[in-house]
Amino acid sequence: MHVLALLAIWRLALHTQTGQWLDTVALTGNQIGQDRIDEPVDRVLNAVSVVSLLAATAVIGFIALLRRRIALALTATALIVGANVTTQLLKRGLDRPEYGIDPQRAEVGNSLPSGHACVAASVAVALVLVLPRKVRVLGAFLGAGYAAVNGVATLSAGWHRPSDAVAAFLVVGGWAALGGLLLLFTQREQAQVEPADSHRTAALVLGIAGLVAIIVAVVALAWLDGQPEAPVGDLSRRPLFVGYAGSAAGIVGAMGVVMALVLASVHRLVPRVKG
Repeated sequence: MHVLALLAIWRLALHTQTGQWLDTVALTGNQIGQDRIDEPVDRVLNAVSVVSLLAATAVIGFIALLRRRIALALTATALIVGANVTTQLLKRGLDRPEYGIDPQRAEVGNSLPSGHACVAASVAVALVLVLPRKVRVLGAFLGAGYAAVNGVATLSAGWHRPSDAVAAFLVVGGWAALGGLLLLFTQREQAQVEPADSHRTAALVLGIAGLVAIIVAVVALAWLDGQPEAPVGDLSRRPLFVGYAGSAAGIVGAMGVVMALVLASVHRLVPRVKG
């Protein structure tokens, strides 16, 4: 599912004029009130670095090892490394046709997926996998919020188009699914799945909230798509704000759905161990 959604985002955002126009409207709309949020946005983005990623990966692996889950430690680490390497390879390998819609950023080329958003989301999802059941829900909500804020921050700072953050979350979701299959295979003989360990209500809340945010984004972008595709520089404040706010909602919603899927299945992926 994550792969299919990623392919759809890639096709729409990079290889259609409408997709590029919508992305550019949203990215240009970040200028509205930007001076008020520059400082907090910079703080959020500057906290993401190679050093912080390595430290977070080490902590996540240590938590799994404390629980005597070697396979879990390896899987969580592989998820983080795999998602971030995949993101960098896609960013360098994907082509972005030039339709003349965003000439100011034409030289930059492709920026999908977002590296910052991928770092935040991969750490958040891996943390949920290794956390004990009693604190897993709290970790899921905090992690999803942290990743979503980072995704929106890349848009607010003008670093990334909204599709870049959404694509990064889908890459992480795909690696989480792959890691889940690995966990199911390695633990199938020792697994003791308890329905009481599931987090259905919390996953439902996250999923519904994410879907509502995505619907808001779709409505906003559909309204924009109904407008004449004028040069973005000629648009008034209203469509720019709708594009920015709607895209921000889409980023938040995408992360909510990805985390909801992880939370709904984690009790099967990391079950109790027999004996």
